[in-house]
Amino acid sequence: MDVIIIGGGPIGIACGIEAQKEGISYRILEKGCIVNSLYNYPQGMTFFSTSEKLEIGSIPFISNNVKPVKAEALEYYRRISDFKNLNINLFEEVIEVKNIENTFQVVTSKASYIAKKIIIATGFYDIPNLINVPGEQLPKVSHYYNKDPHFYAHQKVIVIGASNSAVDAALEIYRKGGDVTMVIREGEIGKRVKYWVRPDIINRIKEGNIKAYYHAEVKEIKENEVLMNTKEGVITIENDYVLALTGYMPNFDFLQKIGIQISDDEKKRPYYNSDTMETNVKGIYLAGVVCGGMETHKWFIENSRIHAPVIIQDIKHKLK
Repeated sequence: MDVIIIGGGPIGIACGIEAQKEGISYRILEKGCIVNSLYNYPQGMTFFSTSEKLEIGSIPFISNNVKPVKAEALEYYRRISDFKNLNINLFEEVIEVKNIENTFQVVTSKASYIAKKIIIATGFYDIPNLINVPGEQLPKVSHYYNKDPHFYAHQKVIVIGASNSAVDAALEIYRKGGDVTMVIREGEIGKRVKYWVRPDIINRIKEGNIKAYYHAEVKEIKENEVLMNTKEGVITIENDYVLALTGYMPNFDFLQKIGIQISDDEKKRPYYNSDTMETNVKGIYLAGVVCGGMETHKWFIENSRIHAPVIIQDIKHKLK
């Protein structure tokens, strides 16, 4: 096989389409369902980008909204997978990649493959940034907001964070009758929150419908309450559920085990040649948001779609 593509998200699918177009043999390996990361996004999520900026493979993305929602994106990428008859293995996790005499052995939860080249398009949504406090592993704590907000009706919910995910969760749960408290480490709602949503959350906080503690951090999570460090000292509030929506990171351990260099600063940027997307390990390429390391706001579907043709053209040249 010419290429193994690790990750079946939009960019992994785009790489598969380009490989197919160029007559390069490939297989996409995805540990979950099609576009698994998108599937785990909040139920009612609206994209920041318009639909045409999410298109791949020159296939139009028709949306009923100015900005598409999660359900439309799932349908769009699934239909592309079907229409293109992509070689994609679902619910097959990659465990190990070994470099063997200028080829690669890819060991998964189900099988083993040999490929000449590897494309890693795994995104950053797999590993949450933990807050590392006692009680974080309690069943009532989640690092993902992927339930319908109806689940939290009439419940006391703490939302940790002030980014898009946290703000979406707070607003939706409030509107379904949840008692929402936000715990925000900084002094304001995040600047990168969607511009049409940020005024909404600020006004809900001002009018008191959503409570917010700024310059605050959770100290401990208990079965029926949460302790917080605030400017006024440690306070305790009653609580049923905690959504710790403090961001996510790429699987750096996986990248480093393969031999990919990671910068030693706080950004943890993986090394790659920006002209070809090839890493310091010859024959292994990075595509999509995984390229940003901890700068998870740097790459999106709309500006990393170009990685697919760049990579496949370089692979095509080197396979000659």
